[in-house]
Amino acid sequence: MSSSGLTLHATRAAFGLPDSSPFVIKTEVQLQMAGLAYDRASAIPPQAPNGKLPFINDHDEVVSDSTFIRAHVERKYGVDLDEGLDAPQRAQAWAIERLLEDHLYFAMVWFRWIDPENFAKGPAHFADGAPEADRAQLRKDLQARKAVELHAQGLGRHAPAQIAALGKRSIDALAQLLGDQPYLMGASPSGVDATAFGVLACVITPFFDTPLRRAAEAHPNLAAYVARMMQRYYPQHAWG
Repeated sequence: MSSSGLTLHATRAAFGLPDSSPFVIKTEVQLQMAGLAYDRASAIPPQAPNGKLPFINDHDEVVSDSTFIRAHVERKYGVDLDEGLDAPQRAQAWAIERLLEDHLYFAMVWFRWIDPENFAKGPAHFADGAPEADRAQLRKDLQARKAVELHAQGLGRHAPAQIAALGKRSIDALAQLLGDQPYLMGASPSGVDATAFGVLACVITPFFDTPLRRAAEAHPNLAAYVARMMQRYYPQHAWG
């Protein structure tokens, strides 16, 4: 049992980010929004109950998936991360989350995992801990599994320029929705900002050169938004 009783099982800082997974960033920010003390433990996806990170262990209750973790936290601890939002705003926040997690996320993953230069620079190093003789095959297997996932999701069936165009459309939409507000739903951060921050930080990180990064950086409000969230929730992290 952790000292706080609540442990976030996460990946690790990588690619210029406080965590390589946007879903881990989302959950960690939401735990901070809820004002909860927690410990953090590094894990790899095969160690997770459903093969994906993050998951939490909350006083021996294990909860997987960032969306269900949020629901658990709000229910158990009596918090509402959308406090102050009316019903239409809550619906809009959910629609924005789906745009982020079910569309833009997969475009980001394609340029991180399938683009040869970015894969070699980034995810290929996940195999560095394996015996040297096994690393080349392990890297091929890791990339091939991700390609299968992206093909099944649908985005991976398109040419790189088409994937970039689709991702750019989501980025442009987010920039319009944010406008000149400090946060997506107004003056204060809400649950959807944790999701947006996680995905957009993974898009904008200087570590990778991608058309999505260039599309996001073309919107000063998005770049400023990510920097604002980083300073608020990861003030010790060197960014940019």
